[in-house]
Amino acid sequence: MHLPTLTLCRTCRDADPTLYDQVVSTLELANVKVRLQQVDCMSGCLRPQTLAVRQNGKTAYLFGEITALDLPDILKFIQMYQESTDGNFTDARPLGNLRFKAIARIPANI
Repeated sequence: MHLPTLTLCRTCRDADPTLYDQVVSTLELANVKVRLQQVDCMSGCLRPQTLAVRQNGKTAYLFGEITALDLPDILKFIQMYQESTDGNFTDARPLGNLRFKAIARIPANI
């Protein structure tokens, strides 16, 4: 089974250097299985701190302006994403404010 990969930018202007560790702790406490990585830049500089979510065969997402306050919505997103066959949702309202932080939806390869 392929796990979703979450990629967090670590070099965004005004990046929270503790956010990665907070994400790790939140995922562990919720027993959520994903691959988590950091990169130096995802070109979301106008909306720092960026988070990408992708999985083989599913739509990928790029979110901006991510803070620790988004962690509950990120957990909900991961749950919905894992339950979705293609990474798309008919109703994004359960994602709270995270749905307003989407920068891009990248269709899966077909």
